[in-house]
Amino acid sequence: MTFPERFSNLPEYAFPRLRTLLDDYAPGGEPILMSLGEPRHPFPDWIGQVIASHLDEFGRYPPNDGSPELLNAITGWIGRRYGVPVALDRQIMALNGTREGLFNACMALCPEVTRGGREPAVLMPNPFYQVYAVAALAVGAEPIYVPATRETGFLPDFAALPAEVLERAEIVYLCSPANPQGVVAGRPYWAELIELAEQHDFTVFADECYSELYRDDPPVGAMQVAYEMGASPERVVIFHSLSKRSNLPGLRSGFVAGGPESIARIKTLRAYAGAPLPLPLQRVAERLWADEAHVAENRALYQEKYRLADEIFGDIPGYLPPEAGFFLWLPVADSEEAALKLWTETGVRVLPGAYLGRDTGDGNPGAGYIRAALVAPFEDTRRGLTQLRDCLYG
Repeated sequence: MTFPERFSNLPEYAFPRLRTLLDDYAPGGEPILMSLGEPRHPFPDWIGQVIASHLDEFGRYPPNDGSPELLNAITGWIGRRYGVPVALDRQIMALNGTREGLFNACMALCPEVTRGGREPAVLMPNPFYQVYAVAALAVGAEPIYVPATRETGFLPDFAALPAEVLERAEIVYLCSPANPQGVVAGRPYWAELIELAEQHDFTVFADECYSELYRDDPPVGAMQVAYEMGASPERVVIFHSLSKRSNLPGLRSGFVAGGPESIARIKTLRAYAGAPLPLPLQRVAERLWADEAHVAENRALYQEKYRLADEIFGDIPGYLPPEAGFFLWLPVADSEEAALKLWTETGVRVLPGAYLGRDTGDGNPGAGYIRAALVAPFEDTRRGLTQLRDCLYG
């Protein structure tokens, strides 16, 4: 199969689909954009000073894997946050945003055929972040979409898959805290998944970009659980970002960490095909990973919005209070109809859940939901959520 043919059955990306759905219609009021998960809280005011003090470093090629100072800051954060020791030179690499890492790690670690000579499988939740599916298709693997529904606690039940599928699995993607549902994989869930990975010899890709935005207790991490279990360090690869934690999606800074063999292979690919973060921006990232004050302030703003959402939607049947992240996953009869109605009657713009899911024959598990991002300032969020409730549930 040629490269273009692999993508022939991939649905159009969510946001162009949303523009096609809504942009021929005038908004029914002052637009309130709740469709895109782009953080809009303030980022630390010292960012510009750090860049300015390192302007001369734009004249240097940046270290491909991350500067020693940045990697030291990241390993320090992993140790404080998860209690896991990580080798600076062998188990971590800086990323130009985690989307790059989530894609390239699959390119680096997924074989063309399984050990048994069969087509490899890459497993992922359904709904899902679409880079997971594109990465699987790019390496010639079969993407397997595993429902993450109310019946499964909005986390995929990988253990329920047929043995034949699990034996072909090379990589399993899991986002926790989950986008779009806002649920958290707890220690028992991670332990079961890691045990399954040990049994069937696949690698868990833990997309933990929302890990620092939570309601009550800090979410446990995949690497943390693997370390506590004494599992192989190659069993789990984790991905983190400053986009949500520090309100800097435009910085394009994250990291990948895992076992020495996995990271060595990812580094090799990055050396030929990656785009390292410019050194002045690495200096910013270094400071951010070492500072928790701005993270706590950011988290408190989202916690206020969790309480606001509970107040507005708490009596709506099927409402799911988010444990973490910054999305509401709200039940509706039809996600496209609801999004169109909301836009044309109020100007509130949300994302149909169907655009984040895939119909695998039993229906699209996102079709009965809309996703609303809690990223706007508090009063704008209040106004948007109130109009949303009045329009769709009033």
